[in-house]
This record gives sequence, structure tokens and C-alpha cells, in this order.
Amino acid sequence: MKRISPIKAALSVGIVIGLYHLMWVMLVATGAAQSVLNFILRLHFIELDIRMAPYDAVTGATLVGITFAIGAMFGLVFALVWNWLAGNAGAAQPAQRAAHSEA
Repeated sequence: MKRISPIKAALSVGIVIGLYHLMWVMLVATGAAQSVLNFILRLHFIELDIRMAPYDAVTGATLVGITFAIGAMFGLVFALVWNWLAGNAGAAQPAQRAAHSEA
């Protein structure tokens, strides 16, 4: 198994999750979020009487920053676990080859 750069994985996942939430912040800022939310809830057979809070740039930036950080942590942990498993798989292969050559 090919190893993954933990830094690149952290940045990749963090950026994707952060961009996803930046799109949500932009929907809130433009006033389109309520319609999108109502549509998504209806698709899931959910009826709730909720309304969007007014747009606040600091809250939006906090949302994007926190979700980037959480995504980066997930990406980092994923890469570390992947590399750990790749290292263990690589170590097991010579032993498996030796066992197969003896048989």
C-alpha cells in the first residue's frame, strides 16, 4: 500500500470540509439558506418550523475555521492510520513470501 502524506491529507480534508461550510455561509449571507434547508428537510420527510438567524460575518468565519480544523484532524488521523496499516502490511509480506516458498 502506498503511504499518504499526513500534512497533505489534513489540508485536503480540511479544505474540502471548510469549503462546504463556506458555501453554507454564502447561502446564509444571500438569504437563500432557508429555502435550501426547507428543501433538504422535505427530502428527508422532516417538517420543522425553524428560521435562519441573521447573517453574522464573525459567526460565519468561526464556522468555516472550526470545520476546517476538524476536517484537518480527521485527514491527519486517517493518513496516520493508513500509513500504520501500510507499514504493517509491508512487514507481513516478506514473512508471507517466506512461508509460501517453504511450502
